[in-house]
Amino acid sequence: MKFLDEAKIFIKSGDGGAGAVSFRREKYIPRGGPDGGDGQRGGSVIFVASESMNTLIDYRYVQHFKATRGGHGMGRLRSGKSSDDIILKVPVGTQVIDDETDEILCDMLEDGQTYTALKGGEGGRGNAHFKSSTHQAPRFSGDGFPGEEKWVWLKLKLIADVGFLGYPNAGKSTFISSVSNAKPKIADYPFTTLQPHLGMVRVHSTDMVLADLPGLIEGAAEGHGLGHRFLKHMSRCAVLLHLIDATTSKEEIVDAYYTLRDELVRYDEGLADKNEVVALTKIDAVDEEDLAEKKAYIEEETGVKVHVISSVTKKNLDGVLNDLAEIVDAERVKKAERAALAQEEKDAKEKELSREDIYIEEDEDEVPDWEL
Repeated sequence: MKFLDEAKIFIKSGDGGAGAVSFRREKYIPRGGPDGGDGQRGGSVIFVASESMNTLIDYRYVQHFKATRGGHGMGRLRSGKSSDDIILKVPVGTQVIDDETDEILCDMLEDGQTYTALKGGEGGRGNAHFKSSTHQAPRFSGDGFPGEEKWVWLKLKLIADVGFLGYPNAGKSTFISSVSNAKPKIADYPFTTLQPHLGMVRVHSTDMVLADLPGLIEGAAEGHGLGHRFLKHMSRCAVLLHLIDATTSKEEIVDAYYTLRDELVRYDEGLADKNEVVALTKIDAVDEEDLAEKKAYIEEETGVKVHVISSVTKKNLDGVLNDLAEIVDAERVKKAERAALAQEEKDAKEKELSREDIYIEEDEDEVPDWEL
């Protein structure tokens, strides 16, 4: 299946049905009163996040979605027929963005999460509602209210714990196929990975989702190469696994490290602050003495801990996975703490608002001194 992570679509909610103008006409009741029923609400447009989807390919060819009008009212106080809502399923991690204002309307982060993008127009009232003591036979009714419409962007950001960072052909696909159930295409030429691949791996009691993204090249932040389209997917990852080909010179390895780090900063400064694990790959093709020299040089130049691994022989993979799992666990604890704090603040705010309502009611019951 082709991976599609962006789509622009037009959505429109249904218009409300009109109220009916009708009068009761039965045998022996020739001049009955008004009995026009109400129009029904038009259909709404609702987005639903689904874990069963992993791409926006469904929106590539079908881009217009219009809900139907609510049914018109009828005589004998009968309301119109209900209009069905339009349910648009999107992958978990999809953002719904207003095309005109660029405002993020909703971030669909959980399976089953719903977001009503456009509400259907309310139905008009039938003439039975307009009867009064001075107007016994109203010959008019309410028109239904129009629905809403807009263009929106659907932009998918993969939700993964670990995102892979590296040049094309750095060994990212080989790594994910060695430690998980993912089966990406692997070959000895650049841009083998043309779309993201997700893999699940368990380290002790920690389950992690790994995201193999197309490799970056210099200038990726400005749109060069294929990987630039997938930089956004790194924003949701707890940690980045930076893989570098160990078969090049030590100077080239350091240069590759800083070049891609600069690309992250240019694209989004927040990405540069993410946790990072660095590993030299393809060590089975490097002499041990040469490898030790490269590892020491890189750690001295960059100030970061460097793993040395071979995904083909699965050498030293456990050390990398253990470091990744430790960071993922720590980030999950922080996320849970932030969520708990946010909930406490929300509860406190709601409690404060309820107190203000009580004070307002008490003030309204008081009689000013000047009225006594």
